[in-house]
Amino acid sequence: MKDYPNLFTPLRVGNVVFRNRILASATGHLDMDQNGVLSEGALRYYERKAIGGAAAVVVGECNIDPKNGSRGGATIDLSNFGHLRFLNKLSDYIARHGAIPSAELQHAGRYGAAGLGPSEGEVDGHPCFAMTEEQIEQTIEAYANAASFARMAGFEMVTIHGGHGWLPQQFFSPFYNSRKDKWGGSPENRARFAVAVCDAIHQKCGASFPVEIRISATEFEDGYGVEGGIEYARALDGHADIIHVSVAVHGSLSSDHWLRFTPSMFLADGENVKYAAEIKKHIKVSKITTVGALTDPAMMEDIIASGGADFVALARGLLADPDLPNKARAGRTDEIRKCIRCMSCWSNLMGGQIYCALNPETSREIEFSAPAPVKRQRVLVAGGGIAGMQAALSAAERGHEVILCEKSDHLGGGISCEKNVPFKIHVDEYIALQERLIRRAAIDLRLNTAVTAGLAEALRPDVLIAALGARPVKPAIPGIDGANVLPAEEAYREPEKAGPRTVILGAGLVGTELAIYLSMLGREVEILEMGPQPNSGGNMLQGMIVAAQIRERNIALRCNVRVTAINAGGVSFEGPEGGGEVRADTVIYAVGQSPLTEEALALAPLAPSFQMLGDVLGPRTIMSAVKTAATVARDIGRI
Repeated sequence: MKDYPNLFTPLRVGNVVFRNRILASATGHLDMDQNGVLSEGALRYYERKAIGGAAAVVVGECNIDPKNGSRGGATIDLSNFGHLRFLNKLSDYIARHGAIPSAELQHAGRYGAAGLGPSEGEVDGHPCFAMTEEQIEQTIEAYANAASFARMAGFEMVTIHGGHGWLPQQFFSPFYNSRKDKWGGSPENRARFAVAVCDAIHQKCGASFPVEIRISATEFEDGYGVEGGIEYARALDGHADIIHVSVAVHGSLSSDHWLRFTPSMFLADGENVKYAAEIKKHIKVSKITTVGALTDPAMMEDIIASGGADFVALARGLLADPDLPNKARAGRTDEIRKCIRCMSCWSNLMGGQIYCALNPETSREIEFSAPAPVKRQRVLVAGGGIAGMQAALSAAERGHEVILCEKSDHLGGGISCEKNVPFKIHVDEYIALQERLIRRAAIDLRLNTAVTAGLAEALRPDVLIAALGARPVKPAIPGIDGANVLPAEEAYREPEKAGPRTVILGAGLVGTELAIYLSMLGREVEILEMGPQPNSGGNMLQGMIVAAQIRERNIALRCNVRVTAINAGGVSFEGPEGGGEVRADTVIYAVGQSPLTEEALALAPLAPSFQMLGDVLGPRTIMSAVKTAATVARDIGRI
């Protein structure tokens, strides 16, 4: 705590004392039954953040009016008193660890089932309707009733989602609100709805019951700017106990700025702090929370110490490491697993479950609390890439004797070639963290050591895990061996080899992210892709963010083309509209990886138990490699 005295100073708001200034921002969880009751696993997901030391844990996706305000999907119904039992259990799981449970109150407004918003319009080809005065008052009452129900269920505060395009922001935004009555027109009128919701909750739950409201400080090109955000916050000052400052509006796709509500790896750490700090200058009563791309306790300490905000809120940061608050307080900052902002969590949530690429425990809290193995084993791990490192750490954590062999002089595997890419700095930090933990653990690390039959015979492992990785695919194109041709990995390591005009073959994330990196270095880049569109490898949101970067940087992209030849001046290709040529000083291929499966299978007879992990089985994401490595390692010794 001595390093972060302000960050860990308790603060009272209303009748609640926050043990520190770190809040677990709302994240929804979709693991619920057909009646909308969260599973035991989902309850443990929220509990884990409380165990890790967050001062408050906000439970996301709590709908106040499912009939009219649900956008679809799985949400907690705060109008259903039949849910009191599981909500009491959830609030207890959070509160019993010393954290404050909060329920996020949501209404989708014009995007909801009834299409009711401040004004008439159209959403995805469907009409939306202006709410009547009576409907507005009924909705305000629904917010207050939902808050009262949450309070009855043991929640000690509520968080109104009044940003990102939800109903309160729709009322405040001139982009959505064209009303001429007291609910529209001036900033004071447009903020009236959000203010009335805060006041109604206080009237029903008591003046000392904390009400937090999340707002967007700016909608960028889609609506109001920072001055509008200041007006929004000033109207709420003293009505909301805490104003939680985010940015953007995901209801409109008229620009790429909607993606900034969850800052990507292409934005700076703490990208949105400046908006909260600016708003705080104009606020006299309410406390201010800042959110977005926060992982460094030193930065958080500076935010609180400088008066930029009263609280910091973390969503992805606590998915990657729910113990971040406790580690920071204990002076174990170098053990914090920092979010790499790869967007895997949100992309998976769109598919029904929230997982973290780096933390295999997220949404698997019950499984990862299982007891230690019955029988201690000697485990030999071949390969020190992402999968091999995690397998070694997880096996050692379970008490096994672990030997980790890596044939090169460093850990990290193929992804370590991106070490110097500025937007991948947290990936490099993750690899460094894993290596640091390996060297501190009871693991016999042997670099410059390939696993051979002789070595295995000498070590006599009970379990052999082959995580040998893959090698780049070299396409069979005439001229591929030319002096002006590089594999992507070499271009990442030595970008100076890329000439002023570069062509990249392949529009997967390796190729497209390399194109962005080279563009940042001043190269003119064009991407050629055989398929009909870029391939995000299943990470849909990261693919959208990369596509936005490609547009912003004017990187040329051609799909449905096949390269027929490479020469000193560039490449020749064939496409739907015939053939052509692209001039290039350098050609880089990023067309996939060939798994070292045969080399791995040769190790299979060398131990009683054998497993293969990571890219050796075919292309794998970091998430896939980490979760499988951790799980396989935990299975060792059960019989």
